Amino acid sequence: MYPDAFINYLAHFHGDRDYFECHEILEEYWKEIDKGNRDSIWVGFIQLAVGCYHYRRQNIAGATKTLAKARSIFSGGEKALISLGIDEKKLLSRLDGLISRVKEEKEYTGFTIPIKDSKLEELCIQACRVKGAVWCDDSCHPPASIIDRHKIRDRSMVISERVEALERKKQNAGSD
Repeated sequence: MYPDAFINYLAHFHGDRDYFECHEILEEYWKEIDKGNRDSIWVGFIQLAVGCYHYRRQNIAGATKTLAKARSIFSGGEKALISLGIDEKKLLSRLDGLISRVKEEKEYTGFTIPIKDSKLEELCIQACRVKGAVWCDDSCHPPASIIDRHKIRDRSMVISERVEALERKKQNAGSD
């Protein structure tokens, strides 16, 4: 009923709080099913994870920008949120509170996506257990390898894709 990628996203988001991994999981899924749609509900969830990642690292400008983008997508995608088992009203309200906390530069605290469907929540809790994480345990402090994950990732594929896209753009511009 729910995509495995979404369950894994939620398990990381609420379990080990590895927001970078959340981004990676859903970006791959989004590219498979809705590539290029910048207003996709999946992009909203990606932006939410990225915003939380920035906030935890005290990147206020980055967090504010990405969380506002997530808010914009979610406010236009309420039907999609409902179909994904998410309480859309609570999500928007909690997101507004999170954005306020970021703008006020308050200390980072974990964010919880309000799940309306108990079956989805149980699937996510089980996925957390498999990963060795505890569902919604905010007392857990992730290691630096999670908090600063962008510093250790292999970006060679991303760089290669950007070079290829630039070459295609140049070729298309030359054929006009």
